[in-house]
Amino acid sequence: MILLISDLHLEQERPDISRAFLDFLKTRATQAEALYILGDFFEVWVGDDAITPFQRSIAQALRQLSDSGTRIYLMHGNRDFLLGKAFCREAGCTLLKDPCLVELGGEQVLLMHGDSLCTQDLAYMKLRRWLRNPLSLFILRNLPLSTRHKLARKLRSESRAQTRMKASQIIDVTPEEVPRIMTAYGVRTLIHGHTHRPAVHQLAVDGQAARRIVLGDWDSQGWALQVDASGFQQAPFPLA
Repeated sequence: MILLISDLHLEQERPDISRAFLDFLKTRATQAEALYILGDFFEVWVGDDAITPFQRSIAQALRQLSDSGTRIYLMHGNRDFLLGKAFCREAGCTLLKDPCLVELGGEQVLLMHGDSLCTQDLAYMKLRRWLRNPLSLFILRNLPLSTRHKLARKLRSESRAQTRMKASQIIDVTPEEVPRIMTAYGVRTLIHGHTHRPAVHQLAVDGQAARRIVLGDWDSQGWALQVDASGFQQAPFPLA
């Protein structure tokens, strides 16, 4: 069994989500061969050198799961793209590139966070290119901690304000981008998060049946996609 989750947005201000996640690690995840976390694991991450006691407790819980035999894979999201190797060593997880090809259920599957699919959001795509540039990442990681915290608060505030103002189709994936990237990677299944709109979308790629599975975010409830002999099944569960 393989489990995939995304968009937990873990933060100390949402103890209900962190409690549910820790319970998830101690129960369901222990039965899994691997756990994939496809971005926005934390609500904000300003650098491995700035890890808080709360964030360290999450890392320690992941390490316990990893030590028990479950492989853990982590992908950057738009909120936590500064997660680095130091955190992964402490948490016992492997950092994945975005996009990433993996074998799930006997087929090659493309995993993404999903923000790079929202190409109609031109302002965000421009910001994303700048933030993910290796030189920009180097500069950001070497800014004073107080400056990084201030910048993170500014980006979060602007993101929330712009999301409220933008049309829903702009902050969702661009329909034409999905078959384009699936063709480029030669897959018939794409799994991503980011949009907070859990669903399975059927489509055609190069004349063949394909699907795009959107992972749910953890807010009023939790979501996990399970891959086993029965196929790909996603279902919500209560946080309490």
